[in-house]
Amino acid sequence: MDFKDDVQLDTSQVESGGRGRIPGGGLAVGGGAAGIIALIVALIFGINPGNITGGDPAPVGPSSNLGEQCRTGQDADQNEECRVVGVVNSIQEYWPTAMEGYQPAKTVLFSGATNTGCGAADSSVGPFYCPNDQRVYLDLSFFDQLQSRFGAEGGPFAQAYVIGHEYGHHVQNLTGVLGRSQNDRQGPESGAVRVELQADCYAGAWAKNAYETGLFEKPFTQADIEQALSAAAAVGDDNIQERAQGRVDPEGFTHGTSAQRVKWFSTGYQTGDPGRCDTFSGGI
Repeated sequence: MDFKDDVQLDTSQVESGGRGRIPGGGLAVGGGAAGIIALIVALIFGINPGNITGGDPAPVGPSSNLGEQCRTGQDADQNEECRVVGVVNSIQEYWPTAMEGYQPAKTVLFSGATNTGCGAADSSVGPFYCPNDQRVYLDLSFFDQLQSRFGAEGGPFAQAYVIGHEYGHHVQNLTGVLGRSQNDRQGPESGAVRVELQADCYAGAWAKNAYETGLFEKPFTQADIEQALSAAAAVGDDNIQERAQGRVDPEGFTHGTSAQRVKWFSTGYQTGDPGRCDTFSGGI
């Protein structure tokens, strides 16, 4: 993944730190795989961060000043936080071309803990989208643990896949699909699984079209895509459950198997068409 050196980054789409809690909370979706205890208790994804942390910790954010540090694509190639900015910029350049009425959503980079419109969250939640404040929340330490604990290949495009997935949830929120995960939250054919697999497919559709957004020097390579596929497989329910509790329980699935996650990302990438991401009709 190689950004154009002189492309200008829009850091207004990414915030450092957290936001005050909005009373009432709400369901946060698309969390990560950062904490083994959180995996066992919450099966990682589709959880309310307020149910994990006991209070409302003060927002803690990355120390860098994004506006000063992240100006060009060259910065994105050399700095992890700037790379997040570049990926977010590309994703939000793409979706208005693919979805009528798309509304931008910000990403919040935090470290340790933060407040969100869905409650208080800490790093064990992993990356997630909060529909209440329409923000993606991301602790960069997640990506190290994705490799060390869950066997993902890692690399810049693994990060891009995760961010693309979370913005897939934002698209679902705008279209009204996201609520299906709240009413049917577990099981191999559940609404939650179908919502997550569709977000994987949306991430793939962006990846196929990302070069056209003008931020990248060239289309993504097969090595880039392999990083995404490795990350998708690592956060499959079967892989997570096997590592966390030594057995697989399909009735506890919330995101789909490793094979399903790879399949639906690949569907989005191979077709480049979000319209082919219908995970709600028939088998998955």
